[in-house]
Amino acid sequence: MKKETGFNELVRKVRKELFGKGPERIHTSFVDNLAISILYGNLTQTEKFFAQEPTGRQMVKDARTQMIQKVYPTQFQPEIEQYMENKLLHLFTDIDVEQDVAVSVFIFQNKINP
Repeated sequence: MKKETGFNELVRKVRKELFGKGPERIHTSFVDNLAISILYGNLTQTEKFFAQEPTGRQMVKDARTQMIQKVYPTQFQPEIEQYMENKLLHLFTDIDVEQDVAVSVFIFQNKINP
């Protein structure tokens, strides 16, 4: 199994545990010490309902990005570091709620060996 495939499965599992639904599709590229993941089809039916209005879109965006940045380091960092055999230094994430596309950039201490 390619390292990217296993990484995608781990990201999907984490998102499913956090939100009750994982992304439908994930594409990850490793560049130096970065893992850049583009996630498609993230939103739950409830989030899609809220996102019909501008205030709801902002609420969904804020809740998802804050939750991911708060929960990953405390609950999932050890699992990610073990799989990657690399220390996770930072995680940046954002989502376009209208397009239902998210991006996460994982910054590791050392260059990623595929």
